[in-house]
Amino acid sequence: MSVATSTSAQSSAPSTALYGGQGTRRVTVRDIAAAKRRGEKWPMLTAYDAMTARVFDEAGIPVLLVGDSAAMVVYGYDSTIPVTVDDLIPLTAAVVRGSRRAMVVADLPFGSYQTGVPEALATASRFLKETGAHAVKLEGGRRVLPQAEAMVAAGIPVMGHLGLTPQSVNVFGGYRVQGRGESGEELMADAKALEAAGAFAVVLECVPEELAERVTTSLSIPTIGIGAGGSTDAQVLVWQDMAGLTEHTARFVKKFADLRTLLGDAAREFGREVVGGAFPGPEHAYH
Repeated sequence: MSVATSTSAQSSAPSTALYGGQGTRRVTVRDIAAAKRRGEKWPMLTAYDAMTARVFDEAGIPVLLVGDSAAMVVYGYDSTIPVTVDDLIPLTAAVVRGSRRAMVVADLPFGSYQTGVPEALATASRFLKETGAHAVKLEGGRRVLPQAEAMVAAGIPVMGHLGLTPQSVNVFGGYRVQGRGESGEELMADAKALEAAGAFAVVLECVPEELAERVTTSLSIPTIGIGAGGSTDAQVLVWQDMAGLTEHTARFVKKFADLRTLLGDAAREFGREVVGGAFPGPEHAYH
């Protein structure tokens, strides 16, 4: 490699820190793997539109997930199950267009990969080709290994998801902590199987903190916690929960703002000024 090429490569790479780093290229699976080796923790947030994605991207969030949680926070369903590939394709494309540095991960919705490898490859290919997403996420462990292996072999980065997998909420009988007792060993086996299949990271949702720590130390790929304690390599939240827009949240959510109150106050002030004639004022009119 020439000096000029080496210098160009260095200038285009993000700074060492995954969170808040700067660069002229997207975060990749190699950057995420390097953060694991450094012992660096990092944040991931959901995003569903270009404007919000830009805010989070500029804030230095290195990975944005277009989650099937859009079923609830965008489309108003009471679970993730009804959302479709066609529902998520335009949202994912918007997040890709709105961001510059963050890796964008597309959630594969319920019913779009479970029946087998051909369906999984077709769905994942649509997300990469039609939206520009950089990776996909699927729920489950050993039962979806053929799909995960096939996607990785086809050049599609795969993020796993274990523990409370919301697409299986009807099997679990509700949103409950997973991995207690003997089932914890099953989750550990699933995590190791996903790593062996080539997954570049795995989400651990609503699992006991001690189990999440054991899984994290046992894997060479990063773990991303949500309701899994503080020992995982990364943390993810639905952005509406994180920003206080959601009225009712799970125990593991911390509200870092009170956007629900802020937006409500702004809407009420707008309404009062319109009714009272204060808005629009002379400064808002064209002459």
